[in-house]
Amino acid sequence: MTLILRTFVIDTIFVASGSMEPTLAVGNHYWVNRMVYRVRDPQRGEIIVFKSPVDGEKGLIKRVIAIPDDEIELKEKKVYLNRMPLEEPYVVYKRAGERLVGDNLGPLKVPGANLFVLGDDRDESEDSTSWKNPATGERIYYVPFKNIKGKLIQIP
Repeated sequence: MTLILRTFVIDTIFVASGSMEPTLAVGNHYWVNRMVYRVRDPQRGEIIVFKSPVDGEKGLIKRVIAIPDDEIELKEKKVYLNRMPLEEPYVVYKRAGERLVGDNLGPLKVPGANLFVLGDDRDESEDSTSWKNPATGERIYYVPFKNIKGKLIQIP
């Protein structure tokens, strides 16, 4: 019964890196709703758990910024969604004075059945702004829906 629940309904995840700080603290465990995306697609702003699009194995936690058909652009670290600046009160920049890979990006149109995701600690997160295919060096901007394991359930 436990295996069925963890496979199809609910699971837990351990936060191992600071890429989602201050929203998610390193060392904490959270619940993952594995059912929700069987009945609807992910929404902007949700925190999702997924398999890395780089290696297909490593579990990651990031925030959905853009969904299929959205246009995404970053200018000097500021996110523009469909040409409008995105209000992001949850974001921190620990290296605000530095120019990093991904601080300027796009515009990109998110293809169907894919998401553009970012960590809340933007300067310390490996995400849609920085992933590369290890074999070719080609940029990987999106998380395919098939890689999504579920939605993080934040318990205060």
